[in-house]
Amino acid sequence: MSGVIDLHTHSSASDGSMNPAELIKHAKASGLSSISLTDHDTIDGVAEAINEGKNIGIEVIPGIEIGVDFEREMHILGYFNLSNYLNISKKLLFLRENREERNYKTIKKLNELGFCINMEEVRAKSDGNIIGRPHIAKVMHEKGYVNSMEDAFDKYLAYGRPAYFKKDKMTPKEGIEEILNAGGIPVLAHPIMLHFNYLELDNLLKELSFLGLKGVEAYYTENTDVFTFELIELAKRYNLLITGGTDFHGSFKPDIKIGKGYGNLSIPKELLLKLKEALNWSA
Repeated sequence: MSGVIDLHTHSSASDGSMNPAELIKHAKASGLSSISLTDHDTIDGVAEAINEGKNIGIEVIPGIEIGVDFEREMHILGYFNLSNYLNISKKLLFLRENREERNYKTIKKLNELGFCINMEEVRAKSDGNIIGRPHIAKVMHEKGYVNSMEDAFDKYLAYGRPAYFKKDKMTPKEGIEEILNAGGIPVLAHPIMLHFNYLELDNLLKELSFLGLKGVEAYYTENTDVFTFELIELAKRYNLLITGGTDFHGSFKPDIKIGKGYGNLSIPKELLLKLKEALNWSA
C-alpha cells in the first residue's frame, strides 16, 4: 500500500470548507492513497466521497465523528465498511437537533455581547445540513469582530469561553454502542483535547474499552511525540486499535494540511490495514 493516509477529515457536509468530491480530489492531488471522511454527526457526504474516490482512484473509508457528553469535549470516531455505514443514520436526527439548539444559544449570547450576527448569515456559510461553530466563527471574522476564525474560538467559542454551550449528547457508552450496533468500529478521537495526564488517560481508556471502545487516535495534528508514544503504549495495554488523522477542515483550519497536519505528521499505513481487518473490509 503506497501513499499517505488520513483517517480524520471533514467536508462541507459538516464544518469543512470543501464539498466531499473536492475533498477527495484534494486528497488525491496531495498524494493520499486512502482517506476517511468523518463529518460531525452526519454521513451525508460519504456516498459522494466514495463515488469520487472510485472515479479518481483513491480509497475512501466511511466514517463519522460523534460528540458525547463528558466533563470536557469528547468525540468518538466511527469507521465502517461500504455495506454498513448507512446503519448509523438512525440516531443522527437527535444529534442534529441538539447541535441546532446550541447554535441558537451561541448566537444569542454573542448578540448579548454586542455582536450583530443572525442564524441566516451563519446558515449561508454551510453547504450541508450541519451547522456548527466554524460557520459562526467565519461570520465573526468576515464582519471584522475577530482577527481570524481561530481568534473567534480562542476568545468566544471554545470550551470555557463566554459563548460556549454544551450540547445535549449521548453518553460515551451510548455513542460507542450506536457505532457498534451499526457494525462500525468506535475510536476515541484526539485524546489530547481532553488535557488529561497519563494516569487519567490510563483510567479513561480502561473504562471506555470496558464499554466497547475499539481504538484510539494516537496519531494527531496536535500531539507531541511523547504523547503519541504514551497513547500507543496505552492502546497496546487495552488491546485497542491505533488510528491517526489530521482533523482537516480545509480553509476553516488553514494551517492543517491533509495527510500532514502542521507539516510533520506521518500516519503509518499499517494502521489502516489493521482497521480494515477489524471491519472485515471488502471493496
